[in-house]
Amino acid sequence: MPVRELEEQLTALRDQLDKEPPLSLEERDKLEQLMQQIGARIKVEDATQQPDSLSDGLTLAVERLEVEYPKVASVLRDIVQKLGSMGV
Repeated sequence: MPVRELEEQLTALRDQLDKEPPLSLEERDKLEQLMQQIGARIKVEDATQQPDSLSDGLTLAVERLEVEYPKVASVLRDIVQKLGSMGV
């Protein structure tokens, strides 16, 4: 089920953030906001609210982080793919 896999990826992202060198406060805040949006989206099951801004935000986060934090970017990329398969 994509929702369960997405929840697992969010957990993996949180774990990876704890293992990686510390992100700047600004980057961490942005990622926390994105993770909260994803969590809210999972709970609501209504994928019609602001799908572009969530997807765009995640894609931008991947681009910002992929050089310095490739493992974090990889997990985020997986999340983007899972959201896409859910139609979000």
